[in-house]
Amino acid sequence: MEVIQQLIGRLHPLVVHLPIGFIIAALLLQWYDRRNKEWTKIIGILFQWAFIFATIACISGYLLYKGEGYSFDTVKYHLWLGIVTALFSLLMYLRLTAPSKIDFIKRVPVVLFSFSLLFLISFTGHLGGNITHGSDYLIEPLPNSIKSLLGVGPEVYEMPTLEEENWEEAILYTDLVQPILNTRCVSCHNAKKEKGELQLEEENGILKGGEDGLIIEPNDPEKSSLYARLILPLDHEDHMPPKDKDQPSKEELDIIKIWIANGNSFNKSIGEIGLKKESIQAFFPKAKDDTYPNVAVAEISTDTIAVLKKKGFHVERLSEESNFIKISCINKPSFSDKDFDLLSSVKSQVVYLDLGETQITDAIFEKISTLPHLTVLKLDNTGVTGKNIEALEKLEYLKNLNLMGTNFEEAHLPKLKKFKELQIVYLFNTPIKKPDQIDKPKEGELFMDYGGYDLPKIATDSIVY
Repeated sequence: MEVIQQLIGRLHPLVVHLPIGFIIAALLLQWYDRRNKEWTKIIGILFQWAFIFATIACISGYLLYKGEGYSFDTVKYHLWLGIVTALFSLLMYLRLTAPSKIDFIKRVPVVLFSFSLLFLISFTGHLGGNITHGSDYLIEPLPNSIKSLLGVGPEVYEMPTLEEENWEEAILYTDLVQPILNTRCVSCHNAKKEKGELQLEEENGILKGGEDGLIIEPNDPEKSSLYARLILPLDHEDHMPPKDKDQPSKEELDIIKIWIANGNSFNKSIGEIGLKKESIQAFFPKAKDDTYPNVAVAEISTDTIAVLKKKGFHVERLSEESNFIKISCINKPSFSDKDFDLLSSVKSQVVYLDLGETQITDAIFEKISTLPHLTVLKLDNTGVTGKNIEALEKLEYLKNLNLMGTNFEEAHLPKLKKFKELQIVYLFNTPIKKPDQIDKPKEGELFMDYGGYDLPKIATDSIVY
């Protein structure tokens, strides 16, 4: 009997669309026939069928709620409004086909029933969508700018982090495991929505388990369904979370595994458990990237970027948080000195410029010097010799210079040592002779990378596949 109830319940998403279709069709015909009143009987029959299928939808929806572990608080408004929709469909049917038999019905204007039904199917359907897909399902495809304008996001997930100073004092469950479960699992396994009769919001629910029993086998992650189901193939029917949801990262999976493997304590600190820092390294704040300038510049319009791309440049934002851009001529080998003016509208935003394998000459140095925030410059496999390269000395952020495969002359090498921020210059396959001895540069000292390194042979080098 329970299997039959569950089967009928799972037909709800199919059945629920039938009364909606009948009601919409009837309302449209009613509006079209509002003057002639020729189709009243047909419209009444449509509302009769809407009532029948709305009743079936209510029954199947109730069985779905009972069989799938939803809490009543989650479905109550959707359920009650579904019942009201069925009732109003019946009243509309009686109003159109037999108003004289029920006195109070004939006093209610048909238009009032019509607008009531339109509101009911709209709001009831919206609540049903929220239950199935989440409250943000409708607005999820909207651009982030519009979401922000509406005040509804976007929400950005951030992994839990540990502080360098007191990481050993952090509680493994509270500071790492619980935030991961809250983000990845609790939306379906909470007090309001107990899918599989499982709650993962707090300790008691986790230890109690779900309809299939306990979800943690102490000290054995592989036999613990809480972890084992997370690492199943994405298309496996038992994989959690469902494949259409955001999946936990490898680092998050490792933390859950480590927690279970060490007794799944809810109150022990990382130090008490004896974990090494290497095993939780991913949860420390990432070192700030200071490669590029920490200054604010104006945002480039999408139209400007589109124009540059149309002219053959490869353009990409440095990051979502930055207005700086990278520009490459990988698809524009015909680029020459005179083409530099095409970049005049984005001079302040360019921090990475790749002119490798183009037709530039030494005359380009004076033009490049007008890019105030340039940090990485690639001139490899071009015709530059180094003449007038001192013009780049005014670039206060230039750190990386690639001159490989050029005719760069050794006489210009001392000029590069005057660049105050320059950290590395690549000189492989240039006329400059590689020194016999290359000392490791001191901190803040310019490093000349001559390339051509000989790597020692290892055993696998002789394997023929």
